[in-house]
Amino acid sequence: MTDQDRATRIRLACERTLTHHGQVTPRQAIERLLEDIPPEMETDTYGAGDAIEKLEAQTAEILGKEAAIFMPSGTMAQQVALRIWSERSGRNTVAMHPLNHLDNHENFAYQRLHGLQSIALIKPPEIERPLTVADLRATAQAPGMLLLELPQREIGGQLPTWEELVGMTSWARSQGARVHMDGARLWECQPFYGRSYAEICALFDSVYVSFYKIIGGIAGAALAGPKDFIEEANVWRHMHGGRLIRMFPMVISAQRGLDERLPKMAAYHEKAVEIAAALDGIEGVEIVPNPPHTNMMHLFLRADGDRLVEAALDISEERGIWLNSRFAASPIPAYRRWEVTVGDSTLEIPTDDIANLIADWLAAANS
Repeated sequence: MTDQDRATRIRLACERTLTHHGQVTPRQAIERLLEDIPPEMETDTYGAGDAIEKLEAQTAEILGKEAAIFMPSGTMAQQVALRIWSERSGRNTVAMHPLNHLDNHENFAYQRLHGLQSIALIKPPEIERPLTVADLRATAQAPGMLLLELPQREIGGQLPTWEELVGMTSWARSQGARVHMDGARLWECQPFYGRSYAEICALFDSVYVSFYKIIGGIAGAALAGPKDFIEEANVWRHMHGGRLIRMFPMVISAQRGLDERLPKMAAYHEKAVEIAAALDGIEGVEIVPNPPHTNMMHLFLRADGDRLVEAALDISEERGIWLNSRFAASPIPAYRRWEVTVGDSTLEIPTDDIANLIADWLAAANS
């Protein structure tokens, strides 16, 4: 049996998971869809239909924007937004954090497909923090667009303060730039800012949100903004191959996720803060940010990566709780970075049990 075979066997045997919402099989996903589809519902056709239009209208209302459009992926939504704003601003430059999603996970598509260029703002070792107004003021070139990711996944879900956020968006507009939010995890920001989604999004010209991350849908995203912007985005969606003949499975699961999980964001955040407090002080564990800004945090674990993976499998098999043992590069020598996102499954596990589980895991990896 290979290591991957063993990991798959253990994961499928676990009744609970430490992070996110737990495991959902394809059959379970289909069964949930069948529960949520009214017998009289008509299917959508090329992006038009009652279900998809209801989701778009609800999303626009939540975000305080004139309109919204469903997109099959966030990568598509990001490219479409930046392309439209670049043409309207007359500039092809985007100011954004160097650990942005477009560079790190979208293969620089905005550059290769649309001829856009990024403006470098901060450099190592400072890239492990959010952007500031001072960073933007230090640029020699006025950008066509400012892109801000809320929260910033690659640095543990950190968020700028409200004052910094207002300052950065105000600075961009003073330069004639448009402001776009990579809001893949925007839903998780509301407890930190203590403001409505509409108030947060009012600082931005356009907003992209994901329906599959913390919302837990099958796939899909939405792009929201002014009505004429969304009308143009509809054309670009078609040109990108995103005007699919049928999108109702993604739409129905997104609707369920919004209805069920949007009210839980405060509980997710509270649990993350509790977990961080319980882990604080355990030797070999560093938490970023501490306390967590959202329901996400990065744990830096002092141990060999291979030993961490092996110990994770042993403990998962022993206790029936799946530990996602994928690690990212760490700026701290001898440590491994591990991303923790609190979801439904995490809420079901007592905080003390989680702290003991991670302490035992780390001890086993170093034994």
